[in-house]
Amino acid sequence: MKSKIFALVFVSLFTTVRAQQDIYHLLVGTYTNKCENKGIYNYKFEVNSGNSLLHGTTVNIQNPSYLALSSDNKHLYAVNESGATSTATSFNYDGKAGKMIMLNKQATKGADPCHIITDDKNVITANYSGGSITVFFKNADGSLTDAKQVVQLSGSGPNKERQEASHMHMVAFSPDHKYVLAVDLGTDKIYVYSYNADASKDILTFKSSVSVKPGGGPRHLTFDEDGKYVYVLNELDGGLLTYGFAKGELTLVEDTSVMARDYKGDFRAAAIALSPDGKFLYATNRGEANTISIFKVLKNGKLEFKETVSTLGKGPRSFVIDPTGNLLLVANQFSNEVVVFKRDKNTGGLTDTEKRISVCEPVYLLFEKRL
Repeated sequence: MKSKIFALVFVSLFTTVRAQQDIYHLLVGTYTNKCENKGIYNYKFEVNSGNSLLHGTTVNIQNPSYLALSSDNKHLYAVNESGATSTATSFNYDGKAGKMIMLNKQATKGADPCHIITDDKNVITANYSGGSITVFFKNADGSLTDAKQVVQLSGSGPNKERQEASHMHMVAFSPDHKYVLAVDLGTDKIYVYSYNADASKDILTFKSSVSVKPGGGPRHLTFDEDGKYVYVLNELDGGLLTYGFAKGELTLVEDTSVMARDYKGDFRAAAIALSPDGKFLYATNRGEANTISIFKVLKNGKLEFKETVSTLGKGPRSFVIDPTGNLLLVANQFSNEVVVFKRDKNTGGLTDTEKRISVCEPVYLLFEKRL
């Protein structure tokens, strides 16, 4: 009898631990202008089932579209897109409790920040309308100092409607943390800056730059795990570029397209990411397309097109693959929901789980890392 009771207790504990291991915290950044919205949302997300449960929100945070978590998961940072009065905001973050308590906010000194990154020393934003990059130091409590460096870019491109000026769209650390790369949609350029994390003034110093095809409009990029290759997605022409990366220099390896060859409609490419195992690359397309394209990554860094599938919604602004690699979630901004796909790790293919997260204008999806 005792052995049966022990077995039941063991099974119960194992099941509880297994269930806890299957749950990750998912953060959703949003726009807050068009429907009822509290800003940033925290969900408990089961990576096996695709089920989600709202676990906490911020209150009255304006347009926290893009987010970044500190390495210890104790502080959360968000951009607040609001024209010339735009800011970056810091929060104390407790994922398990579902709490995001604002510490402070600081002016980005560049209009409409649309991307943000952080490490143990600094927080960096890419300011779209301002055509600039802003660097903040982090105080001991995780709050932000005032802006310590603003890198102002200039120039234009052939698309008079979208490229009348510099439009910085993304910043990213290289995997070795020696560089910060910045993507300028307005001038068709990718900038590489040496990253001096402990400097008091010139945290970013110019190293090199490359230009994409005129009118391409580079938007987002992603590194492979080793930092040997950089994949760049052009919003305006759908270009998908592979660069070799060494010692702060980019060298073009391949120039292909994110769109299927027979596609004729309007599109606006948006987000790009590699699977956790680095075997597949995904990119979303908005406009009339509303699709996600799937590529196999070859050993030489080049890409082999596999297929394009519907995102089952409108305006796939971004997406995220869960840490186990089992599921891919797409933030369909204009249809106000996150769609959950099952991901085949062998083929890269996606199938609808029929799971949805209803949220106003979802923009950015971020899984809290397990420590």
